[in-house]
Amino acid sequence: MRILLYNPDNGVTANFMPHLWMFLLQALTPADHEVLLIDGNTQPMSDAEIVQFVRAKGIGLVGIGAMTRMIAKAYRVADAIRAAGVPVVMGGPHVTELPDEALGRDGGPRHADSVALGEVDETWPKIVADAARGALKERYVPVDAFGQERKPDLQSYPKIPWDTLDIAQFNRIPGFVRPIMEHFKAEWETFHIIPIESGRGCPYGCEFCTVTGFFGDSIRFRSNQSIVDELLLLKARAHRTKGQVAVFFVDDNFAINGKRTKSLLRDIIAAKAQVSWVGQISANLLRDEELVDLIAESGGRWIFIGMESLDPANLASVNKSFNKPGDYAAVLERLARRNIYAITSFIFGLDNDRAGVAERTLSQIREWPPVLAVFGQITPFPSTPLYTRLEKEGRLTRPKHWLDFAPFHMAHTPLRMTVDEVQDEVRYAWTNAYSPAATRRAIDSIADEPAPYKISHLIARLFFRGIYFSNKGAWAWVKAITENRGTIVHVVRQCFTNWRGRRGGGCGTELRGAAGAPCAAPGGFRVFSHEDSSLTISPHRSRAHL
Repeated sequence: MRILLYNPDNGVTANFMPHLWMFLLQALTPADHEVLLIDGNTQPMSDAEIVQFVRAKGIGLVGIGAMTRMIAKAYRVADAIRAAGVPVVMGGPHVTELPDEALGRDGGPRHADSVALGEVDETWPKIVADAARGALKERYVPVDAFGQERKPDLQSYPKIPWDTLDIAQFNRIPGFVRPIMEHFKAEWETFHIIPIESGRGCPYGCEFCTVTGFFGDSIRFRSNQSIVDELLLLKARAHRTKGQVAVFFVDDNFAINGKRTKSLLRDIIAAKAQVSWVGQISANLLRDEELVDLIAESGGRWIFIGMESLDPANLASVNKSFNKPGDYAAVLERLARRNIYAITSFIFGLDNDRAGVAERTLSQIREWPPVLAVFGQITPFPSTPLYTRLEKEGRLTRPKHWLDFAPFHMAHTPLRMTVDEVQDEVRYAWTNAYSPAATRRAIDSIADEPAPYKISHLIARLFFRGIYFSNKGAWAWVKAITENRGTIVHVVRQCFTNWRGRRGGGCGTELRGAAGAPCAAPGGFRVFSHEDSSLTISPHRSRAHL
């Protein structure tokens, strides 16, 4: 049987990396079946084009995975495929929490022939076998002999054959640049950001988060060796294909078990398996100097920190009191000293927020080392404690907001602001955090750093602004470059006049480390094409599930 795994686009901007679930299910599929992958973020197709593809390729089963913000698009595509006579199985956190919605048992239309609930490491081969013999069941749930949900321990983790997979659609080097790089025999003919998980689960239970409900509050880890082997495989592929690779550890809190994380990072270093990587770590865990040293030495270049708010009352209201705003500055300084970039996330519209929260937040950000900030509004995802509380309080204004996806628009009534005021605050934050003046201030604040460090920060800021202000299309890029032309010229001039910076050191003109990875010392060239924070940088991501 030929199987298509499809991930819809997120409706905001293009994801900067593929979703892990597609590759994991591909690896779990019995070898006598063929699996094709389409990510709507990198291969945009209309519903009719997807149906045409399914027919042309003789697809016998389509698996669709989608987060809540993508589910309306996922349902529409599923409807079109089912109308063409091809069965569809859907899964992921949203479908797991609302299976009756996908199956049309809540009064709405049916969108799926079958749903895969929870983590499908165990059930996916059964789904494939049943589909192949025309006996697809309506629901698949991983349960033990007593009917209790069973979660994989991750010790027998499937090997994803990154060395042979076709991942051309996920190359982050723009198409018009590739012939130029190939002509000059540049190393960066390809650049892939690859998702890897080292563990699942989170014990914190933040009120707005879907992770604890889906993966559980007990942490399960892969073996260190399996992760090291995967990194070595990716490094070998990048070398063979004259490309570069970076890894996104999609664990919801990569350092949740400090002892284990340090052990993994030491093993990565010992095996010379370092690649540039980004991970999500809460601020309270980044007080550990030894941990941050190991992050830098193992290739850590970007750390996403869900700060959420500068107001302790807000943090307490969403069960995130372990965040201490008074510690934020010290944590960011600790990362900056090792030239590790921080991606800081803030949520507006929390119950203690008032008008002006955006400027108050930006005023604090200006006091920190330059960060890549992302801003959004509090969103009640189905079956989270937040959704349940707001429903009881009668504050939901769009109870099924996911069926009418409206990015950056609230689905409930805030306590001390209006919905429109929250939307204005989000717009103000994005506009002023990524204005040409703000970008110049950020570059000036690292004036003593080597030129490559400034280049990487400038490029990252241009991409990050695309989370809110679309970077799609040539004209959008021309506008962004024109608006920031003064800073761009300034940084280019630095490349000729002050390459190493006033602090000295760095990697010289090679821009390479001894092991072939971007340097960790000042001067290491660390270009990272983030385009969408809602994408993966959300507690609502997918892994070993549809």
